[in-house]
Amino acid sequence: MTVQILSATPEHEAAWRDLWAQYLAYYKVDLPDEVTAKTWARLMDPQSPMNARLASLNGEIVGFAIHHNHCSSWVIGDDCYLEDLFVSPTARKQGVARALIEDLQSLARARGWHRLYWHTDETNTTARSLYDSFTPSDGHIRYRLKL
Repeated sequence: MTVQILSATPEHEAAWRDLWAQYLAYYKVDLPDEVTAKTWARLMDPQSPMNARLASLNGEIVGFAIHHNHCSSWVIGDDCYLEDLFVSPTARKQGVARALIEDLQSLARARGWHRLYWHTDETNTTARSLYDSFTPSDGHIRYRLKL
């Protein structure tokens, strides 16, 4: 089984929405439908820095990596932030998440971005074991102030 990575396009909306719903359920988050609609609209807007890469396994969309690039005060160029990464439970342990991250590495290098970074829940040991195989944690702790 070969994992194929592709850019999200309008015909992927139903598959992405299904995976998005699974992702939100995993994190026990309820988002208003308008937030999901706006996220999809951003992903489809060529002017938006937010994009999605999708993983296909045997012709079925089984994962996504939502990312965006942005300028940085630490480098002259841009960074790439991997905001959301999800693989369907039925497709896990088949290299899908690794393929999505490696795809973003290649994409970032090709576009001249300087760093790829992400965060995860500290209790997500399964994901952390994958992430640690790419790079050790940098020791930062995230704070989120809701406005």
